[in-house]
Amino acid sequence: MARIVIDPVTRIEGHLRIEVEVEGNKVNDAWSSGTMFRGIEKILRGRDPREAWIWAQRICGVCTTVHALASVRAVEDALGIEVPENATLIRNIIAGTQNVQDHIIHFYHLHALDWVDVTLALKADPAKTSQIAQSISDWPKSSTTYFKAVQDRVKALVSSGQLSLFSSGDWGHPAYKLPPEVNLLAVAHYIEALEVQREFIRVQAVLGGKNPHPQTFLVGGMATSMDGNEPDAVINPERITLLNQLVKNAQTFVQQVYVPDVMAIAGFYKEWFEIGVGIGNYMSYGDFPTTNIHDPAGFMVPRGIILGRDLANVHPVDPGQIAEYVTHSWYTYEEGDQAGKPPAQGETSPKYTGPRPPYEFLNTDEKYSWVKSPRYSGMAMEVGPLARTLVAYASGKQQVKAAVDGALAQLKLPATALFSTMGRIAARALEAQILVGQLSEWVAKLDDNMAHGDLKVHNGDKWNPDSWPKSCQGFGLEEAPRGSLGHWVEIEDKKIVNYQAVVPSTWNAGPRDGKGQRGAYESALQGTPIADPNRPLEVLRTVHSFDPCLACAVHVVQADGTAYGRKALVL
Repeated sequence: MARIVIDPVTRIEGHLRIEVEVEGNKVNDAWSSGTMFRGIEKILRGRDPREAWIWAQRICGVCTTVHALASVRAVEDALGIEVPENATLIRNIIAGTQNVQDHIIHFYHLHALDWVDVTLALKADPAKTSQIAQSISDWPKSSTTYFKAVQDRVKALVSSGQLSLFSSGDWGHPAYKLPPEVNLLAVAHYIEALEVQREFIRVQAVLGGKNPHPQTFLVGGMATSMDGNEPDAVINPERITLLNQLVKNAQTFVQQVYVPDVMAIAGFYKEWFEIGVGIGNYMSYGDFPTTNIHDPAGFMVPRGIILGRDLANVHPVDPGQIAEYVTHSWYTYEEGDQAGKPPAQGETSPKYTGPRPPYEFLNTDEKYSWVKSPRYSGMAMEVGPLARTLVAYASGKQQVKAAVDGALAQLKLPATALFSTMGRIAARALEAQILVGQLSEWVAKLDDNMAHGDLKVHNGDKWNPDSWPKSCQGFGLEEAPRGSLGHWVEIEDKKIVNYQAVVPSTWNAGPRDGKGQRGAYESALQGTPIADPNRPLEVLRTVHSFDPCLACAVHVVQADGTAYGRKALVL
């Protein structure tokens, strides 16, 4: 029985170590370890709650917007503050843009190389690639000349020896199955997506002041001025036109490139609709409210839980049932490390007891990760685009059902195929397609409100701390690109006395809990086929399907400045 170590897993945010035990060319067991400590919660103690979002968004250098939003929602919940409709719309547009852009980046720039052999693109016939492209989409950049130019560009890159991220791929791996022409198609769209996502994120620069780390969030609303008659206002008719154009361009790319590419590649890897099944429990906090954040019935993305892959029943979510375990995490609780603690009473007390790098193996019988183990009512959960899609599908959301059923029919697969590695990829693409369409409706509503003189973006009724209770608690829930995100805050004498963030990759990347239950990564890797133990590409396929963000789950700097390249050790 061989043990394979991948450390660090690359093409993710942050540092992740995966160890798998292989028997008979299949994964027999797996362990997920976050190898860096995050201490933002400690930094927030003693600060003014109104500035918490500024610090909280530093939890990650990429997912900044989602932490800012969860943070202001937590403080607003604690202080009983309702926000104006315009602020809700602006927040929805910013968060929705983040989700769509993140999904595009994930598929093309973080995950596609698990399925696409760039070297084979050099052997493709550009004319055949053009025929394939035109058969699946109306995207205008599909001529033979276009694909020949891309191929020549890749050849020039190879000849120069400056391969950048293409230099460390598993090229020639037996698990690659795409014909050369489809590889060329994917490489061309990889390059195209770089420009698309860069332009699209300008929506956040307009409404948030900058990206990353937007500057316009406020407890009680937004600092984004609206005025149809003021050229210097952040939101005016000219800016509405710009927002509409940016959204339209992104929608065209998602519909004509992203979704068709996912469907085309999935068709060559149908066996991956049976691999990476995982826990079978899925949770969505729900998000994108109409007006009232406390009324999940009005959310665009519904709130709910699916247990045991049962799509006939959607269970309600009670945040009071969430607890974090540190039995196998490098933290300690005052009451002991076997029982879980609700985030509202959570502790961030690091206690590293593991080996010092470099090392061969983690002691997985003891503590082995900087990521905690969240559980809902004692159960492990998978969160993310697949969880959201399944909850919406099972809840009867017609737009989601139509998109999912159409994709399944095209691939000639049953609904159970969604519970898989490829199911996560497909769900992310379909979610992007639905969400990018919704963005234009939110922009239109914002424009309509402005035209009718509704310019209110902030509720300052409780901005003065003298109006606050002596002590209070609150939480803010959100659906970030990678899944269910929650921030919990406790305020006393106008200052933060405790703060906890339970992020999507904590749910998915967490180690075993006190009962030995695996987290989502560890569970999904069970039974994964391994063609070449020295190049465990298949392990990366399933791990990357979750779009890990370990920068959110754990956070610290290597004191000696040591840099690690990805390595796979077979021991």
